[in-house]
Amino acid sequence: MKHRVIELDILGQVCPACLLVVLRTINENRVQLRRGELRINIKTDHRDTTRTIPESARKMGYDVAVRKMETYYEISIGKS
Repeated sequence: MKHRVIELDILGQVCPACLLVVLRTINENRVQLRRGELRINIKTDHRDTTRTIPESARKMGYDVAVRKMETYYEISIGKS
């Protein structure tokens, strides 16, 4: 199944701004996320967000993957 992807570039931002931006995007797109029609990919260089964003998204019932890239982290949120 092909799904739409939202790319969020929050490089240079720090918490709580990072978390608030992601939570707003999740809430605005929750129907498509829950149906598995959408993934949100986040680019961040703020290490704390690799803990706060996954914890919050998992509590909301979403699958989360965090990958360390060369100069940033990539967090992917969706449903399997």
